[in-house]
Amino acid sequence: MFWQNKAAKGEEKGEKLSGPREIPGFIQDYLATEKKIGVDLVKLLKAVMRRSTNGQAGFQIRVFDDPDALANNVQVTDYTSRDQRPDLVLFEGWFDERAKQVNLEEKKKVSWETPILTQPEIQQKIEALKTPGDLVFFYMGRGSSYGGPLGMGAAVIELNPDCPSKKQKKYVAYRTDVIDMLLVGKGRKVFESDKPKEIANWVKDGHHKRIY
Repeated sequence: MFWQNKAAKGEEKGEKLSGPREIPGFIQDYLATEKKIGVDLVKLLKAVMRRSTNGQAGFQIRVFDDPDALANNVQVTDYTSRDQRPDLVLFEGWFDERAKQVNLEEKKKVSWETPILTQPEIQQKIEALKTPGDLVFFYMGRGSSYGGPLGMGAAVIELNPDCPSKKQKKYVAYRTDVIDMLLVGKGRKVFESDKPKEIANWVKDGHHKRIY
């Protein structure tokens, strides 16, 4: 099994493992052409590596998505980090850069595709909330949360359950992490507002093509 609980040979010899880094260029090309991962996305994924311990030349490698790891409260520091969480590995295998050989197995299928909405489309969805407590959410490419197809969690807009009290704003905005395309609850409250256009502008500021 690729994730090991026992110390590997390199560790027994005091091998110093490197931290997460950008995926080597020729492996980026492999992922884009052979695994059909978008070029822009491949550049955002991370890799941890170590010298092969099974007699093969080259390196063993694990490819992961750092925002996904952070949404799961996992801090990846090197190849052996969190051996108990193989579910966070997207691809694993080995490569020999000198021989230009790569052998990677896909371990986790992820849906990276999500429509990017315009500000009017976001506002329309917010205004469509009719019953107090109803929610709508938007994946985010910027902000303080993690995970999801755009990398930075989601914005959640709720039609305030306490409405129509005059002391309460109509809408409540939250930010939350996303794991496996699902919201981790409503998350933390950011602000309240009676103005759907104001909320839509706030959402749109972070709802864009992934850049992290």
